[in-house]
This record gives sequence, structure tokens and C-alpha cells, in this order.
Amino acid sequence: MRSINPLRTVARLLLPVLLFAVPVVSQGQTGWTPEQEMKVKVIGAVRVSPDGKRVAYTVSDAVMSPDKSEYVSQIWVANSESDKRTNAVQLTYAEKSSDNPRWSPDGSMLAFTSSRSGKSNLYVLRLIGGEAEQLTDVKSGVGDFGWSPEGNRIAFLLRDAPSDDEEKNNKGKDDWRWIDEAVKLNRLNVISLDKDANGKREPRRLTGDANVLGDFKWSPDGKTIAFTRTKTPKVDYWTTADLLAVDVATGEVKTLAATTAAEAGPAYSPDGKWISFTISDDPPRWAGYQRIALIPAAGGTPRLLAETFDAQPGVIDWSGDGKQIYFAETRGTISRVSALDVSTGVITEINKGNEVLGSFSINRGGTVRGFTMQSSDRAPEAFVSTIGNFAPVQISRANANSPKLPLGKTEVLRWKSSDGLDVEGLLTYPVGYKAGTRVPLLLVVHGGPAGVFTQSYPAGRGVYPIATFASRGFAVLRVNPRGSSGYGQKFRYANIKDWGGGDYKDLLTGVDRAVEMGVADPERLGVMGWSYGGFMTSWTITQTHRFKAASVGAAVTNLMSFIGTADIPSFIPDYFGAQPWENLEIYRAHSAMFNAKGVKTPTLIQHGEADERVPISQGYEFYNALKVQNVPVRMIVLPRMPHGPNEPKMVLKAKQTNLEWFEKYLGLAGNTNTARSN
Repeated sequence: MRSINPLRTVARLLLPVLLFAVPVVSQGQTGWTPEQEMKVKVIGAVRVSPDGKRVAYTVSDAVMSPDKSEYVSQIWVANSESDKRTNAVQLTYAEKSSDNPRWSPDGSMLAFTSSRSGKSNLYVLRLIGGEAEQLTDVKSGVGDFGWSPEGNRIAFLLRDAPSDDEEKNNKGKDDWRWIDEAVKLNRLNVISLDKDANGKREPRRLTGDANVLGDFKWSPDGKTIAFTRTKTPKVDYWTTADLLAVDVATGEVKTLAATTAAEAGPAYSPDGKWISFTISDDPPRWAGYQRIALIPAAGGTPRLLAETFDAQPGVIDWSGDGKQIYFAETRGTISRVSALDVSTGVITEINKGNEVLGSFSINRGGTVRGFTMQSSDRAPEAFVSTIGNFAPVQISRANANSPKLPLGKTEVLRWKSSDGLDVEGLLTYPVGYKAGTRVPLLLVVHGGPAGVFTQSYPAGRGVYPIATFASRGFAVLRVNPRGSSGYGQKFRYANIKDWGGGDYKDLLTGVDRAVEMGVADPERLGVMGWSYGGFMTSWTITQTHRFKAASVGAAVTNLMSFIGTADIPSFIPDYFGAQPWENLEIYRAHSAMFNAKGVKTPTLIQHGEADERVPISQGYEFYNALKVQNVPVRMIVLPRMPHGPNEPKMVLKAKQTNLEWFEKYLGLAGNTNTARSN
């Protein structure tokens, strides 16, 4: 399943094909490996200073040593002005990550979070020099935060800490608990940068019993904070999100919008008269549909703005003059930043290229935009551009020393599915591909199902080492089947009540197209996917013997047992329109576990042991179903890992075992060339 993002779900002509040569890969040849892919750095939190002259961003490295395995982020600052642009400066050096840098309104300080003290706490760093100063000392952990407009206070989210009795019981192993009772809430707090008479800074709670989602905004006058509340912090309750505002001085909370839809992502207009937010369909659906809406800051009737192309706008911010709202959406396999005129509803696209953008910010003056940018042949970096003209200027060089190894050519492929639906995917050729030569093809299925494959850099932290596969002589096809984001609401809703139906045909017709092109060897096909992609992989090998190897990652294999054990029990009933006791047949018909008889495909199963989204029991069920039928099967358990592996050694092991599995069963073990001509 996809991760829950309150701004989006609170839940996403055949092009001319250039053919390149297939490598003769020898034992000594250099190329991408899983280990090399882990060296690519991740850039995030690109934040432009209020005057637009500087940019803060984070650089995340995979740190692996005999006694350590973690991703560590550090904060960097660079000049954005062309006549002063110099090498970026690293500001933080702690062993633990420093994340989420945010400029003070006057640009003299950066606030950020770090767990260097043992828990995630709030720090401020004065740009004139000196050490970072710790503002909070909490037992649980600081979440998101925001500066007040005048710059003397910071509001932040804080999860309830264990009580003294709970800590005592935990220590004494008397730590039983009731499900869904005494739930720890996320509450909004505010802290002053000025110390009190006792030389201390004591946070003040603002929101009482309201559970606050991670999206809140100060009003321009600093008197109120708009926020989103849900009944509980459990992800399954995103559908209960309402829009509220709290008076910072008194703590009085008032409701702004509380409909049966889900409201999220409040943002004040520059003059403070309006609040923009996103609102879901009614009732909210997990497949995802959102509109941008406006409501008077004092309260009133919401007004819906124009529907966007994909109906999943990620709001960036208001324009400086308050006439437009900037937002980002996926458009097919690329990113689009657009401006929505709040008066006319006219939507204007800002960028026109094939880039993949993320981590957006706009400076306080509304003149400069910061973001990350990457492509299928360019590693991610931080960029800036003026608001009026999208002309990206690179301001980071974090990946300048990343491996400079050949990448397989990636192209957009389009075809008709079996029912005539237009489907799109990304075909990555082996490095040095030679036209007319058939090579092993690996089909990769994304998660979601409302995820989407974009033209992002193929070497990185994913469990599927795309760049390495291409270096080893594989072609890789990443399909965006019906149900994916990036192609509009109708396309995204097209797999409702039909997982394993039309989406399965979209995948196989994509493989057929690669075979027709003379690229894919029909006798050497592999398939893999994580989460919903794992569902589709397990489903595929119950339906066909075309694939000679499969890798099933964190898969939903039994829809019925999934809803009783996952942290999102409403997810499958929403997609399939019923609980299992209301329509047992639809659960049976669409579950790999109930269709596993006769599977022959050698299968690797990968699963995180701490996965609450898709519990590991789903993997065990499928493993045992294949083992009892004498299917070649192995299952690797990743200790401590949630739904997405978050430790570099575990990610690396997933990459390595995937590579080993497909090389073993598709004839490429030992890096020998086994391509054959048509």
C-alpha cells in the first residue's frame, strides 16, 4: 500500500524507440552494483530564505559500518544569487540526522529537528555563527513545526509521552494494553525563543484533545493557527479530517470546515483573509480525489476551485500577491508545477520539460521557488528558479562524487491494453543495447495501487536495483497500469473491484509490446513488485507460467486476512465495496492465496518483520502455499523493518537478493552475456 500523505490522500502512440546495443558483460567489467547504488545521495527539504538569496537543504547519506546502519541527513546552505553562487556550506555535523530546516522570518536563523539528544527535539542555529541551541527537551519526539510571522515563537507537533505509571509498568514488564484505548494524540504546542524569568523555555499546549495532522499554518498576523484534526492518529482515520483554527493567545479552538469529506492542508492567503485547503470526494475514497477549496479565515462557506488534471494537487503555497495558488501534480511519468487563479479558475503550467520535481518551497517574499530535480539520466540535486520564469539553476553538488557509471537508456513506452485502454510505462534498456537482440526482461510493478513510476534517477535506495539490472544485461519495464496516479481520476479509479483484472492485462500487454519490439526474450521473463506491486506479482504467477522468476515484496496475498491485521482495515473494503462477510466471493476471487494451486514460478519473498501496513503474515501465507507444492521458494525476513525498509543494510540486502534471484533463474548468473539475436 502507499504511504499516507495528508496533502494527497490522507490516505496517484508509441513513442519512437531508439535501440542500443546489448553488452557483452565480462567478469571484470565495471558497472552499477547494489553497493554502488547505495552511494547516491538523497536531497530534501529545499527551503529558500525570506530574501531569496540563500537556500537551505538536506543531504542524506547511507551510513554502514560494522555497528551502524542508518541514513544520516545534514543541513547545507548555498547562495542562490548568480553573482555570488559559490560552493555550498555544510552547517550540521552531528552523528544523528538534522532534518527539516526552516528559516526564521528575518533570515537570521534556521530551526530544525534532530535526535542527537536521544529524542527528536527542536533546535535553532544562528547564521552568524555558534552551536545549534536545543529549544525543547521532550520524552516522545517533535514532529513538524513552523515559525510565527514575527519570529519569536515556534509552533510544533508533539505526540503524547508515556505517563509516569506507564513508564513504571513498561520497566516492570506489567505493560499490557487495551486496543484503541488511551491512544496517544499529536497535539499542537508553541514555544517562545525568549526564556522566562527562571531562564527556561516551557512549551504551551494549544489544541487540547484534538489530534492534529502534520499540516498547520500560522495566520499572517500571528494570532491564529489553522490545522487539520482527525479522531485519532491512526492512519485509517484520515477520512475523519476536519479543518479548525486555534487562537494562540487563549487556546480557543473553532471549527472552520467539518464535512463528511476529508479536509487537509490549510494555508492562509498573504492578506490573511482566506484559507486554502484540499477537500476529498464525499465520502472519501482511498483511490484519491482532491480539489483545492477556499474558506474565509473568519469562517463561512467553502468555495471549490477548478479541478486539476489528476485531481490530486499538492499545494505548494499562495503567490505573493494572493491571486494564485501554486501546486504540483504528477502528469504521466513527469512532474508539473502549475498556478491556479483563485478568481477565474484558470490553470497555467509553469514547467514544460520531462523533469521530476519535488521538495518545493517558495520564499516569504514570493519571488523564488526552491525544489529538487532529477531525471532518468541525472541524479537529484537542489535547484532554484524565479517565480515568473521557470529556469532552474542548480545550487547543490551533493551527487557530484556519486558513481559515474553508464546507465541504460530509459524511454516512455505506450500501448493499447486488451480492452483498448491507453497505458504507459518506462522501458529501460541494458547498457549498450544492440538493436535486434533479445534480452531478459524484468517487469516491475509499483505500489499503491495509486502509485506511479516517474522518470526519476534509476540508481538509488529502492529495493529493486534498476541501474544494476541494466548493467547486468536486463531490460526493465515499469508499467503504470489502471489504478495509477498521474493519468486522471477516471484512470485511477478504473481498478476498483478489479484488482488482478484489467490492471493485470495492462501489465501483460506491456510485456507483449516489449516482445513485439524485438527487445524482450519471451523465454526469459521476470516479475517483481512491493506492496500492491507484490500483490500483483503474487497474483500474476497464479495466472500464468510465462515468468521464469518472481520476487514478491511486502505483498497482500490474502485480502481477507489482510483487513483483519493491517493498520488500514478500511482500505480493501473501500476498493472492493464490501466486507468479506458481505461478499466472500470477491475476496476469494481476487486473492493469490485462494488461487495458488498450480503455481510453478520460482519465487523470492521479501518482507519487513515490523510491517504494520501489510503484516508479515501475508508473506508467510504465500511462502507456505508455495513450499507445500514444491515450488522453488525462499523468504527473507528483514528485522525491525516497517512497510518500507528504512535501514541501508536491509535495503542493500533486498537489492542483492533480488539481483541474485533473477540472475540465477534468467540465465545471467556470473555476469556472462546470454543475449541472443532475433
